[in-house]
Amino acid sequence: MSTAYAPPMPAGRYGFRDAARMEWIKLRSLRSTTYALLLTVVGMIAMGVVTMANTKAPHGASRVASFDPTNNVLAGVALGQLVIGVLGVLMVTGEYTTGTIRATFAAVPDRRLALAAKAAVLGGLALVVGESVTLVTFVAGSAALSPDVPHPSLGDPGVLRAVLMSGAYLAMVGLMGVAIGAITRHTASAIGVLVGITYVLPALLAGTTGTTVAKFFPTMIAGNSLAVTVPVDGMLSPWAGFAVLCLYTAALLGASARLMVRRDA
Repeated sequence: MSTAYAPPMPAGRYGFRDAARMEWIKLRSLRSTTYALLLTVVGMIAMGVVTMANTKAPHGASRVASFDPTNNVLAGVALGQLVIGVLGVLMVTGEYTTGTIRATFAAVPDRRLALAAKAAVLGGLALVVGESVTLVTFVAGSAALSPDVPHPSLGDPGVLRAVLMSGAYLAMVGLMGVAIGAITRHTASAIGVLVGITYVLPALLAGTTGTTVAKFFPTMIAGNSLAVTVPVDGMLSPWAGFAVLCLYTAALLGASARLMVRRDA
């Protein structure tokens, strides 16, 4: 992974805006950024359209009551979170791999400031892309529904909230990727941790203990709390799930900042 060169800033004159501008130049100059975002957009929209095209009208009182097409159309978030999370990891570990992290720290000696700039740039980009692609996916997926299937509308109770929270979720996973990358400094191990937290552990726990513990993991929260308009038994409420994700993100970023300062002290 190649990293664009950003000229060092004059000593004593750097600040958050300068650091963020430097990180934005590096991020947008990488071909991997374009490919990752393109995969996220195309993959999520395709999954949403295919899922909705294969969604059948519910039959029976219980199925009608639990029918949630909004949750179906947002199924692509499961793919989007992986791509955005890996992009967050690479934003940090790519510089350690190539050695260009030395230039970054030479320009911005304050490790916390450098990490904050990376998180702000990646998080902001992921939020814009996440909200945009979830809205487009919702519209495209709804259009793919059969005429006999109830069509969700952004004006229906909980629908807009589910779409917006799903977009914000992608940004939080991206920030988790940045934090995990800063903690491990190694691409493969960071991606392994990310996949373990988002996919492997929730699946294992769901299979052994049900939702008792699994409901507190990011993917379970996204699929069964944030992206639903019909409450799922045994799962967190949307806002409780969102609060848990915020705590995870803040804790990981805080831990990574402390480790960066301690290691380089």
